[in-house]
Amino acid sequence: MTSEFDSAPLLARAGELIDLARAAGADQADAVVVRSRSRSVSVRLGKVEGTESSESDDFALRVFIGNRVASVSANPGFDMKTLADRAVAMARVSPEDPFACLADAGDLATSYPDLDLFDPTEVSTDSLREAALEMEQAALDVEGVSNSSGAGASSGMGGLVLVTSNGFSGSYLGTRFGRSVSVIAGEGTKMERDYDFDSRLFAADLDDPKLIGRRAGERVVKRINPRQVDTGSNVTVVFDPRIARGFVGHIAGAINGASVARKTSFLRDRMGQQVLKSGLSITDDPLIVRGSSSRPFDGEGVSGERMVMIEDGVLKHWFLSTSTGRELGMKTNGRGVRGGNSVTPASTNLALEPGDIAPEDLIRSIGTGFYITELIGQGVNMITGEYSRGATGFWIENGELAYPVSEVTIASNLKDMFMRITPANDIDRKYGVASPTLAIEGMTLAGR
Repeated sequence: MTSEFDSAPLLARAGELIDLARAAGADQADAVVVRSRSRSVSVRLGKVEGTESSESDDFALRVFIGNRVASVSANPGFDMKTLADRAVAMARVSPEDPFACLADAGDLATSYPDLDLFDPTEVSTDSLREAALEMEQAALDVEGVSNSSGAGASSGMGGLVLVTSNGFSGSYLGTRFGRSVSVIAGEGTKMERDYDFDSRLFAADLDDPKLIGRRAGERVVKRINPRQVDTGSNVTVVFDPRIARGFVGHIAGAINGASVARKTSFLRDRMGQQVLKSGLSITDDPLIVRGSSSRPFDGEGVSGERMVMIEDGVLKHWFLSTSTGRELGMKTNGRGVRGGNSVTPASTNLALEPGDIAPEDLIRSIGTGFYITELIGQGVNMITGEYSRGATGFWIENGELAYPVSEVTIASNLKDMFMRITPANDIDRKYGVASPTLAIEGMTLAGR
């Protein structure tokens, strides 16, 4: 990664694409350039397994003729007039889409903040290799760890350049640095695997490689010799924060306007109603300085604001882009994500806000239950809310983690689960989805 990226030439080229598209007959158009630079090293058992480096600036032009829309994409070096002519020709024969459109000019950002998303630090391939090897060795040094599934370190940059025919022109860049390691404990059919990782926008914020490795080793050793437990109903299940983030992702999916418009969300008819336990709130904020999923404007040039999506358990908002909002009879809230040929809504920095009880006290208050550290399978039906996942973790006895558990299945319905959540106070907001430890009452557990 180089230390400086000048987006001015890309903005100028995107602007020329818009002009050519309009000259070819487009009523409206937008052009984006998705920038990407990455470097990574993977190791296993003290040896380098792979070194990768990539660099791209991917162009996409979207044109509108009435309610007809078409998109084309290209790599650098393309002929701009040919691309614009082809896009317009495709649009002329495309079926009409009554909801496809640019964001209204009045919704476009006229200025936007510097969210401090770019770290100019140069991380060499040698430094990535050393970090990966150090992580793996620290994990292997934990007593009981028997093998390694590998470790890796990476650095990268991504960004967006966007120009629209109705007046928006802007760009931003963000960096990402990561470290991860996966190790094995036990032998033969009794092997267990676990991992640890860290990912940050700024290299200096990353956890020390030895710390990441040691955490991975300690996690996997605790899982040796798991037991099965008896099948039961009305079990209180506790989600480790790492697992709870995925659970909060289900909430985000259920309140995504695109899912509501397609009628594939079990919450599609619940706007203004209680969908979470009273006292719980879900927030989404794209403007957090150094936030993992922050962005000064969305994929349509609209600035988003912090929103309380669910407040005191009551559903207040959907995630909306312009076209999805139009389909639902609403306005965009700046959550559009450009995916090459289309714009779809998505969350930014999403959080299930914490409670006021420490996780240790929450577990102690449960007495008997199941603490989950890993989920298996994709048994979640977002149309009905039915939820069934394989799980591993630890059995809770007398308010303490007693012994490892595997080969069980937990089941319920998300509608019921949402109403039975008790959050702890240990939220960590360094990732794009944040959640504290969560306890959920009344689940069914299938064991032996």
